[in-house]
Amino acid sequence: MKDRNLDLQSGRRQFLKAAGLGSLALGAASSGLVVSRPAQALSTRARIVIVGAGAAGIAAANRFSRELNGAEIIIIDKRERHLYQPGLTLVATGLWKPGKVIDRNDRYMPSNVRWIHDMVSEFDPEANQVTTGSGERIDYDFLLVSTGLTVDFDAVEGMSPELIGQHGIGCVYDNPEHASRTWTMIDQFLTTGGVGLFTRGPGGIKCAGAPLKVTMLTEDLARRRGQRDAVSMVYNSPSEGLFSQPDMDQFLKQEFPSRDIAINWNHRLVGIEPELKRATFATPNGEQRIDYDFIHVVPPMRAPDPLGNSALAWQDGPFADDGNWMEVDRATLQHARFPNVFGAGDCVGTPIGKTAASVKAQVPVAVENMLAIIQGREPVSQYDGYTSCPLITGQGRGILVEFDYALNMVPSFPFINPYREHWVPWVMKDRMLLPAYNAMLRGRI
Repeated sequence: MKDRNLDLQSGRRQFLKAAGLGSLALGAASSGLVVSRPAQALSTRARIVIVGAGAAGIAAANRFSRELNGAEIIIIDKRERHLYQPGLTLVATGLWKPGKVIDRNDRYMPSNVRWIHDMVSEFDPEANQVTTGSGERIDYDFLLVSTGLTVDFDAVEGMSPELIGQHGIGCVYDNPEHASRTWTMIDQFLTTGGVGLFTRGPGGIKCAGAPLKVTMLTEDLARRRGQRDAVSMVYNSPSEGLFSQPDMDQFLKQEFPSRDIAINWNHRLVGIEPELKRATFATPNGEQRIDYDFIHVVPPMRAPDPLGNSALAWQDGPFADDGNWMEVDRATLQHARFPNVFGAGDCVGTPIGKTAASVKAQVPVAVENMLAIIQGREPVSQYDGYTSCPLITGQGRGILVEFDYALNMVPSFPFINPYREHWVPWVMKDRMLLPAYNAMLRGRI
C-alpha cells in the first residue's frame, strides 16, 4: 500500500509539472477548429463592433487587435468586473473564496480597441447599426455578438435574485455574490438537516453540468461531515434525462441512486413560496408542491431582450421557442440572413455549447471566418460543437467530459479514462483551468 501511495504521489507530481502545457492543450486537441491564420496582419479600414465583454467578446477583441492593421475595433459593454463563471460551483459549495473568480475587464482589454462603457439596447442589422442605452447609434461594417445570456428569475413565480441566501434558497448562477450566499444556505442545510431539492432549468442553460455538480458536491460534503443520514436529497429534472451526452447520462442515472439521491423526472420548477419553503413543479400529472429545507433554484435562461427581440434572433424553430437565441450557422457561426454578422458564446442558438470550453473553440472560428469575409472569401473554419465539462462528483474526483455535436466523446488526454472518476479532472478544475481561461481571454489559446 505504501508503494502504491508513493506511485500515486509521483504521478500527481509529474502531472502538475505538466500543468502549464496541459492547461493550454485542454480542448485544443478536439476543439473542432479548421483554421488557417494569415501570415501577417490584414490591412483594412473596416469598422468591427463587438457587443459584450465577457469571455467571448474579450477573446475576440484580442485576436482582432493582433490580426488586423488599420481596422477600427469597438467593444460595447458597461461591465467593469470580469467573472470567472466556471468557478462559481466551487464558491457555492465552500471550496473557493468569492474573490478568486473576480477580475477586471481592463486587465485584458487591448489598448487599440475602443471600449464603450454602455449596453446595447437595440440591434438594427438592416442598417448595420446598434443603439446603446444612452441613445448613441453606432454603425458597423462587421458585427460580432457575444452578449451572454439572461438568467430568467422572473420565469419562476415568486422568485427573485434578492431571495438567494434567504429561506433556504440558493442559486449558483450569475455572480459570486449569489454563489457565496448559496454556500451559506448549503452550510446551514447540512448543519440542521432536512430535505434538499435540486433543480435544473429547461432548455439551453449555461454550464448544464453546474446543477449536477452542486448536487454531488453537497452530498459529498454531507458524508464528510457525518451528516448524510440527516439530509434527504432530491433532484428534479425537467425532462427524462440528466445530461445530454448519453454515456454520462447513463453514469449519472446510476450514480445518483447509488448515493441515495432521489430523482423526479419531468418536474419543472414553476413557482416558489419562500416563507413557506415550498416549491411548485409542473409535471405530466399536473402541478406538484414539495416542501424543502434547502432548494437550489435553476431558472430558465434566454437571450438578452435586445438580442432576443431583434431580427438577429431565430425567427422560428426550437432555438426561437426555447430562449430567442441568436441565429447562426452552427459550423461557421455566421448569421444566415446577415452575412456580416457572427455570434459566439452563450447567446448563440446551437444544439450544445454554453460553456467556457465552447467559447475557446468558437471564438477562433468566428474571428477567422470574419477575416475571410473582410477579404471577400468564403468562411471555411468550422466549429464542430466541442464542449467540455469537468463533471465534479466529489471533492478530489471527477470525470472530464468532452464531446461534440454528434454527442461523441472526444477526449484530449488519452491517459484519462473519459468514462470513470479520476483525480485529474479535479486538479484541472481546482488549479489549472483558471490560468488557461485567462490565456484564452488574451487570445493566446
